[in-house]
Amino acid sequence: MSTLTLSEISKTISNIEFAMLSTRASNGFLSSRPMSNNGDVEYNGDNYFFAFDESYTVKDIERDPKVGLSFLGSKSLLGKPPTFVSIEAQAELIRDKTQFEKHWHSSVDKYASEGIDTPGLVLIKTHAVRIHYWQGHDEQELVI
Repeated sequence: MSTLTLSEISKTISNIEFAMLSTRASNGFLSSRPMSNNGDVEYNGDNYFFAFDESYTVKDIERDPKVGLSFLGSKSLLGKPPTFVSIEAQAELIRDKTQFEKHWHSSVDKYASEGIDTPGLVLIKTHAVRIHYWQGHDEQELVI
């Protein structure tokens, strides 16, 4: 069984285009939605995603900041099994345009027509507390 560092897991995650972000909905059930990863992964355990103030995602995080992230990598060209990463995290909602600019990616332009000045824009920062990683028979858990 191989052991990966936080930095190696970060590199793997940054190459996966979308994450499934799970929150606790107002009815108590889990709610998941795809979020663009934008390759913006700083592994000290942080991931960043953009959303809008009026979204269920933001409302759920305001109510309960404990979230889950799931990543699925593709099978390698050499036939290696895909990589799966599950992260338990604490979310923070950021409304600071300086932070928007720091984490902006051109792919967000299609959703936020006025760039960082788009009304209601929110940056979601998730900080990992536990990461579970699978690739083939290799499995690892890191507690941050």
